[in-house]
Amino acid sequence: MEIIKIIGIAIIALIIIIILKQYKPEFAIYISLLTGVLILLLVMDKLTGIVDLIQNIANKSSINTTFIILLIKITGIAFLSEFAVSICKDSGEAAIASKIELGSKIIIISMSMPILSSLIEIILEILPN
Repeated sequence: MEIIKIIGIAIIALIIIIILKQYKPEFAIYISLLTGVLILLLVMDKLTGIVDLIQNIANKSSINTTFIILLIKITGIAFLSEFAVSICKDSGEAAIASKIELGSKIIIISMSMPILSSLIEIILEILPN
């Protein structure tokens, strides 16, 4: 049960952070960052399995692999930006967190343009003139 490991790590980190905030509050963010990276490493093999499964399905079907790769990259950007936003908010930097959110949304929109344009082309082909 991977979730038990994740919850255990999070609770231990939370206790350490609560104790550290009393004596050395500047180190609490490092524990939070280290915990996030550790949890990310724990689930990394699950993520690679999901990506491999999606690629196998795409190879068996007639789906354009370029679009699949784009979707995987967009999902990765969303996960990483959420991780960074959470760290910024935990350290009290809500302004930086909002800038990361804005930047990641713009990047995601720009990366999704080929998919959107292809979808619009397909819709236009289906619609009668």
